Amino acid sequence: MKSTVKWLDGAVFVGESGSGHSVVMDGPEDLGGRNLGPRPMEMLLLGTGGCSIYDVLSMLKKSRQQVVDCRVEIEAERADEVPAVFTRINLHFVVSGVGLKENHVRRAVELSAEKYCSASIMLGAAGVEISHSYEIVDSQA
Repeated sequence: MKSTVKWLDGAVFVGESGSGHSVVMDGPEDLGGRNLGPRPMEMLLLGTGGCSIYDVLSMLKKSRQQVVDCRVEIEAERADEVPAVFTRINLHFVVSGVGLKENHVRRAVELSAEKYCSASIMLGAAGVEISHSYEIVDSQA
């Protein structure tokens, strides 16, 4: 897997993935940025959320759950000193669907956390306290 990050100016960077997709990253104006895109550490959180929600949806699809919407809300805390690494991350899944079985949702979240999500497992191995939670919304209500 390869990627490239190119500096444009100030605190603006364009990252290009090995698959050819680009994303703009930027810093806040008080640090030389123009606020044109997410911060690099926000990208790390977004990637972790994307990795885990992909796992959860894939498993729910395999178990024939009728999911109509899903999101993962990510909250993180960072150390006060440099390096300002993440110290705690919670991934909260909100899964909406018709007749969703709680045991399937719970198991999908657990498997993502314990076995499949490379990003959150890697961060946890680096000492970040990772937690997962979920809620189910019945779309028929």
